[in-house]
Amino acid sequence: MSENEEPHAAKLVYDFTEGNKELKDLLGGKGANLAEMTNLGLPVPPGFTITTEACKVYLDSGEEPAALRDEVSAHLDALEARMGKTLGQADSPLLVSVRSGAKFSMPGMMDTVLNIGLSDTSVKGLAEQAGDERFAWDSYRRLIQMFGKTVLGVDGDLFEEALDKAKEARKVTVDTDLEAADLKKLVTAFKKIVKKEAGRDFPQDPREQMDLAIKAVFDSWNGDRAKLYRRQERIPHDLGTAVNVCSMVFGNLGPDSGTGVAFTRDPASGHQGVYGDYLQNAQGEDVVAGIRNTVPLAELESIDKKSYDQLMRIMETLENHYKDLCDIEFTIERGQLWMLQTRVGKRTAGAAFRIATQLVDQGLIDEAEALQRVNGAQLAQLMFPRFDEDAKVAQVGRGIAASPGAAVGKAVFDSYTAVKWSRSGEKVILVRRETNPDDLDGMIAAEGILTSRGGKTSHAAVVARGMGKTCVCGAEELEVDTKRRRMTVPGGHVVEEGDVISIDGSSGKVYLGEVPVVPSPVVEYFEGRMHAGAQDAGQLVEAVHRIMAFADRKRRLRVRANADNAEDALRARRFGAQGIGLCRTEHMFLGDRRELVERLILADTEAERRESLEALLPLQKKDFVELFSAMDGLPVTVRLLDPPLHEFLPDITELSVRVALAESRQESHENDLRLLQAVHRLHEQNPMLGLRGVRLGLVIPGLFTMQVRAIAEAAAERKGAKGDPRAEIMIPLVGTVQELEIVREEADQVIAEVEAATGTKLKLAIGTMIELPRAALTAAQIAEAAEFFSFGTNDLTQTVWGFSRDDVEASFFTAYLEKGIFGVSPFETIDKDGVGSLVAAAAKAGRETRPDLKLGVCGEHGGDPESVHFFHEVGLDYVSCSPFRIPVARLEAGRAASSAEGSDHR
Repeated sequence: MSENEEPHAAKLVYDFTEGNKELKDLLGGKGANLAEMTNLGLPVPPGFTITTEACKVYLDSGEEPAALRDEVSAHLDALEARMGKTLGQADSPLLVSVRSGAKFSMPGMMDTVLNIGLSDTSVKGLAEQAGDERFAWDSYRRLIQMFGKTVLGVDGDLFEEALDKAKEARKVTVDTDLEAADLKKLVTAFKKIVKKEAGRDFPQDPREQMDLAIKAVFDSWNGDRAKLYRRQERIPHDLGTAVNVCSMVFGNLGPDSGTGVAFTRDPASGHQGVYGDYLQNAQGEDVVAGIRNTVPLAELESIDKKSYDQLMRIMETLENHYKDLCDIEFTIERGQLWMLQTRVGKRTAGAAFRIATQLVDQGLIDEAEALQRVNGAQLAQLMFPRFDEDAKVAQVGRGIAASPGAAVGKAVFDSYTAVKWSRSGEKVILVRRETNPDDLDGMIAAEGILTSRGGKTSHAAVVARGMGKTCVCGAEELEVDTKRRRMTVPGGHVVEEGDVISIDGSSGKVYLGEVPVVPSPVVEYFEGRMHAGAQDAGQLVEAVHRIMAFADRKRRLRVRANADNAEDALRARRFGAQGIGLCRTEHMFLGDRRELVERLILADTEAERRESLEALLPLQKKDFVELFSAMDGLPVTVRLLDPPLHEFLPDITELSVRVALAESRQESHENDLRLLQAVHRLHEQNPMLGLRGVRLGLVIPGLFTMQVRAIAEAAAERKGAKGDPRAEIMIPLVGTVQELEIVREEADQVIAEVEAATGTKLKLAIGTMIELPRAALTAAQIAEAAEFFSFGTNDLTQTVWGFSRDDVEASFFTAYLEKGIFGVSPFETIDKDGVGSLVAAAAKAGRETRPDLKLGVCGEHGGDPESVHFFHEVGLDYVSCSPFRIPVARLEAGRAASSAEGSDHR
C-alpha cells in the first residue's frame, strides 16, 4: 500500500455463509453460531450480521459508521435475490427479524424485533401468500407491539391492556382464540397507542423500520437492565453487541407450526435425554416469555414425528460439534424445521460437574478441558445446605425444578419491593406469574424466584441458572395476584406479601414457612462422611470427586488454611488443606486471656511485665502443641500478635463513667484512675494504622520473644513425641527491613536457647507479612532477612486504596459498583492494576534477592476464584483461605494451571 492510499475499511456486515463460531468477538455469539450452523449445512434461514465494531462506533460517536448503510443495503439486496422477495413488498413480502447478539449470552437483556417489513399494505400480501388472514394480522400486531415498546419506548403494559380487552370482548383467555377481525381491530388500537405515546405514526416504510430497529438494538447495549446484568455476570462493558438480520420463518401459521427451545442435556441435572419446551402456533418470544404454558419437547414426537426426528439428529450433531451442552431455538413452519440459534447452554452447578465428566467418558473432551467447564463459584454453590426432606413442613405446590438450591424468604411480588426489603436486611423470595428482563434487579436481590408460568427455558429459569440463583417455575396450581400482592395456594390458603415461604430448586417443591436445612452431600464428601463410589453418594459427589482429582493433579499452587485452633485445623485438613498459612495468635487471647494481655500492655514495671509474660507462656505453648499435632507433617505459619491495641484495652467511655461515678460517691478508685490514665496515654484515633504488629512487639519488650519461645518449645515437645512439626514464624506489619532484623535477632536467640535446653534441633523458618505498600516497594531489602513472604491482601488493599473496609463497604461501595467504578469489590477480588501490581513487583524483587524465597497469600483473596488465577500467574507458591473455601481454591488452582498449559500450547 502506498503512502497516499487509505487503509482498507473494516468489513461491517457478514453474511451467515461468511462467518464461523470462532468470530464471537466480531459477530457476537448468536451471529457466529448462526454462521457455524450454516457451514454445517443445517436449515438456517438466510440472513446477515452487523458486527460489534459497527456498534462500538455508534456508541462512541452517536452515529452509525459511514459505510454501514451501503453495506446493509448490499446484503439486503443479496438476501432479497436469494429469497425471490423484496422487504415489505405489497404482494409477497420478505419479512426479517432484527436481533441482538453479544459475545457473551445475555438472555432477554437486549432488544429483538420480529416481523419487520409488515405495513398496512404488505399485511394483505402476507395473508394472501400464507393463505391465512388471521396469521398475517397476528404477525402485524406483534410487530407494532414489539416495535412500539423496543424502538419507540412506549410502555409495554399499554399494549398488554389492549390485548386483554380484545380477549375479554371475544370472551376468550388465550391469544390464539382471537380471530382475524379481532386482530385487525387490535392493530388499529395499537397504532393509536403508538401515535399518542410516541408522538408519531407507526412507520410504514419497511427500510425505516429495519434501520430504526438496528439502532434500537445498538442502544439496548447501554440499557439499564443490560448494564445491571453485565455487572452481575462481570461481562466487560466495552464489547458492544452485534445485530442479526434474519429472514422470518413463522411458527404461528397454525397447528402444523410452532416454536421451541431444546437442550441436548438437562441443564438442571446434566442427565442425557429429551429436554426442552414446545409451543404450537407461536412465535419464538412466546416460549421464553413464559406467557403461554408450553408442552414438554418429547410431545413433539406425537405432534410432528418428521420434525422431531430431524431435530434429534441436529441436536446430536451440534453437541458432538461443540463438545458441550447446547441450547437450541427452533421454529417449525408448516412442517419445515428451521434452526434459529444455538449456543453453549447455561447450566446449574451440579449439571456442570456431571456434564464435564460425562463428556470425558464419551471421549469428547480431556481432563484439562473438563476443568475449564466448571468453576469455583459453582463448587461453592454445591456446598450450600439443602432442605431436610424429613422435616414436617407444609408443601403447598410444586413446579419445575429450574435452578437448584434451598431458598427461604418473605414473599414479595415486584422487583422494587424485593430490592427495598433486601437492602433493609430481609431475605425475600420474588414471586411472579412470569418474569421479564425488567425484573432483573429484583431477581438479583432475592434469595430465590418462584413463578406460576413458564418452563425450564423461560426467562426466569435461564437467568436464574446463569446467576446460580434458586428458581422454581411453572407452579400452575399457585394463583399469583401481583396487583393485590398475594398468592393463593391449593386449599384456599392465601400467602400475603411478607409471609415466609421456602422453595426447593432441586425438586420444584414450594412450602409455607421456613424449612430447616441439612449439610450438602458435597460438604459431607469433603469432610469424609460420604465417599465417592458409595451407593448413597450419587452421581453428583462422584463427579465432584473426579473433577477435584483432575484439579489436584494439575495444580502447581498449594492450598493452605487460615485456622487459629486445632478444631479448625482438623476440618481444614479434611477439606484438603496442605498446611496452615495463617494462624492469628491474637484470637487466642480473647475471652479469659484478655485480662492477661491487658495487664502486659499496661504494666508499669519490669516485674509486672515479666509476671504477665510468664502467665501467658504455658497457655500459648499448649495452643501450639494442639495446632502442631492437628497439622503434623504440614507447615503451620504462626503470625505473632497483631491486634489493633484498642481490642485489648478497657473501653475508654465505660472506664471514664466508672471513675466519675466512684468520684461522685467518694469511693476508692485508684486502680481505675491509673487504668484510665494509661488508656488515655495509649488511645489512638485510627488503631488500624497505629501501635500494632511489629510495632507492638518492639515497644513491649518480651511480647514477641514469649510467643517465639512458646512456638519453639511446642515444636520441640512434638518432635520428642515422634511428631513432625513444621512451624513458620511470621512477623506482621513490617514496613522496613530494620524492624524485621531486630525481631529476627531476638527470635534466633530464643530458638537457640530452646534447642540447647531440650537437646532438639529445630528448623523454624522466619518470614514476614507483606501488607504495607512500603514493604512491597522495598521487598528486595526485606527479603535479606526473610525466608518467606505472605501477602496480607486485606490490609494491603486498605493501605493501597486509603480506605477502611469496615467503614467504606456500607457507605459508598454500592454507589461505586452501580457507577462502574468498581467491577467488583476490591476486597472480594484482588485489584490487579493496583494491589496486584505491588504483589507481582514484590514477589519478583524478593526472589531476585533470595531465589528460594517462599511466597504465599493469606488474605481473603486466597479463596477467591479469579484472584487464585492471578496468584498462579505471578508465581506464588501457595494460597491460604478459610477452611470452607479450600475446595474452591484447590479447584481454581487446577484450572489456572490447566488454562496456562493451554495458552502455552496455543
